[in-house]
Amino acid sequence: MDKLGLYLRESYNELVHNVTWPPYSTLQTNTILVLTGSAIFALLILMMDFVWKNVVDFIYSTGG
Repeated sequence: MDKLGLYLRESYNELVHNVTWPPYSTLQTNTILVLTGSAIFALLILMMDFVWKNVVDFIYSTGG
């Protein structure tokens, strides 16, 4: 149990004293950038899925 306490104290000290945290404005900008990129990527996959579904439906509807 002492090892766990030591680990938690050292982790806390590392995060508080040695880590350089970005300014809030940078964090906000990067978060918006990641959310926008994720949304664009999701829409791209949605469009590809829609096109592929229609192609497969067309192939199977004319095949038999």
